Amino acid sequence: MMKSMENPIRDGNAVPASVFNSNSIIKTLIHHKVVLAGAVILLFMLVVAVFAPYLAPYNPDDQDLYQVLQGPSRQHLLGTDDVGRDLLSRVIFGSRVTLLMGAVSTFFSAIIGVFIGLVSGYKGGVIDMIVMRITDTFMCIPALVLILVMVSALGPGMHSVIISITVLSWTWFARIVRGQVMLVRELPYVEAARALGASGFRIMFRHLLPNVMAPVIITATIALGGNIMLESAVSFLGLGVQQPTPSWGNELRIGYSYLEIVPLFSLAPGLMITLTVLAFNFLGDGLRDALDPRLRSNSPMMR
Repeated sequence: MMKSMENPIRDGNAVPASVFNSNSIIKTLIHHKVVLAGAVILLFMLVVAVFAPYLAPYNPDDQDLYQVLQGPSRQHLLGTDDVGRDLLSRVIFGSRVTLLMGAVSTFFSAIIGVFIGLVSGYKGGVIDMIVMRITDTFMCIPALVLILVMVSALGPGMHSVIISITVLSWTWFARIVRGQVMLVRELPYVEAARALGASGFRIMFRHLLPNVMAPVIITATIALGGNIMLESAVSFLGLGVQQPTPSWGNELRIGYSYLEIVPLFSLAPGLMITLTVLAFNFLGDGLRDALDPRLRSNSPMMR
């Protein structure tokens, strides 16, 4: 890291230190079973979501009132729901909705949080104080309570859940980016860029942003799992994705009422949620260890 900060001026521009080491990331994924398992699970989930129309044996909305609440069979591997729809098809198509909502909410919260964190950390002073008090206020409120209040105000549905999760989770990114920016904003390459007359906007996005991307990627990976769990919780309570659109959360909600009759009705989507959230956490821990060598000796996954 110190070598990369020497001679910070090249062709009149400050050159930020590189924080990425692709070889280290690949080695982490290959040599550590827990991280590799998380990556494989997520790849499997992504393939299922992308190729859902080709993998699902039935249309997820097709009803057969003569096959209501049936157990596993050759025709329906996981059984059927309360209106005769194929559970396997519902779970497969539900992966699209759940993963998409988690990804979209994480993307927008990262964009907002990174921008606010950059400005707060670089400007400091009153701006930083105001931003930090706002983030502290948001983080003091239990996540699920805040989301339920917002969804109740906006109305149930996919868009309401995405907006609510975004409003909640930008604070994670803002605090992390702000802390990283405050560590690097006085380093020689930033001072050199400032001395050459670079604007604050250019310094933030050309010189500071590349040096905070590692923690942003790690946070986004772990936040994806958390946001998927939040979406599933809201849908389970009936305020998220509404029927007949399948999602793991609302399938879990309906299946809960028939747990003794068709256990797989709720166990299948519940297992998918659990595996996906764990996989994102495993992958996030692995990326953290790969991108920040200081943590490797203390990480149980790296032993």
